[in-house]
Amino acid sequence: FSTDQVGVWRARRKLALSALRTFSTVQGESSEYSCALEEHISKEGLYLIERLHNVMKADGSFDPFRHIVVSVANVICGICFGRRYSHDDDELVGLVNLSDEFGKIVGSGNPADFIPFLRILPSTTMKKFVAINARFNKLMKKMVNDHYDSFDKDNIRDITDSLINHCEDRKLDENSNVQVSDEKIVGIVNDLFGAGFDTISTALSWAVVYLVAYPEIQERLQRELREKIGMDRTPRLSDRTDLPVLEAFILEIFRHSSFLPFTIPHCTSKDTSLNGYFIPKDTCVFVNQWQVNHDPELWKDPSSFNLDRFLTADGTDLNKMEGEKVLVFGLGKRRCIGESIGRAE
Repeated sequence: FSTDQVGVWRARRKLALSALRTFSTVQGESSEYSCALEEHISKEGLYLIERLHNVMKADGSFDPFRHIVVSVANVICGICFGRRYSHDDDELVGLVNLSDEFGKIVGSGNPADFIPFLRILPSTTMKKFVAINARFNKLMKKMVNDHYDSFDKDNIRDITDSLINHCEDRKLDENSNVQVSDEKIVGIVNDLFGAGFDTISTALSWAVVYLVAYPEIQERLQRELREKIGMDRTPRLSDRTDLPVLEAFILEIFRHSSFLPFTIPHCTSKDTSLNGYFIPKDTCVFVNQWQVNHDPELWKDPSSFNLDRFLTADGTDLNKMEGEKVLVFGLGKRRCIGESIGRAE
């Protein structure tokens, strides 16, 4: 677990949120888009559609997961590092393969998370986990250092530049009680990259599964897009309020699949009690998101995939109160810091 003091953690989070807000206003290369974030997502989405069409023509059938993962990796690389890769680029493929290895290790589970005394025993899984993290951190550090070398305060290219800019401002602020080291910048970029990569590629893959399983929903979404957006342009982030069925579909994917059944582990900083249960200091704790998303006291027929549960009775608007019950990005002050990027993607 992180050994940051509360003040350092707050400074890191504030820095990351400020950088995200700044980047959300950075203009892209084309005036067609509201910001660079929207441009990265839209252009890569169009490229992915074209690539899937070409693969379908050539092979007749294919597994879309790998193509989705590479496209999502490209979006987050554009957001974090201001560059787009060819889908066959060795560096990008290496990054995707590293993420695959990480997913397999994490997905296999770690008994020590639930049986604490096992932490003192040798673990091949933990050694692999540490090694993969070290390789990933080394790659992130190289990219961040490259940004420091080419940083221009008057030309913010991406989130990494925005983080460096805000960090430099804090160093110049005599009233700032907590300084954030350059090493912490690497950690923040790492967190944002992870939040916008594996989570989103998994969510999009589940979306494909549900669209295949429920063709009537696919037709319903197509009809809404034709009526509200038309066929002459791609959807924009600003269109989300006009697409309640699409928003409800995304929420139901999050709820029904609960592809992140638990949040990342946290640690209690002091003895506490929750609903009558005593939890001692330094206890590893998780939020069971799957249970909340399938609780029959919160949801009618929770095992059924039904996007209408998130729509008003007439089906024309999103029921925001229902949507707020879905857990996918964690809870409280330490919820996922990359949530805004994830929802936009």
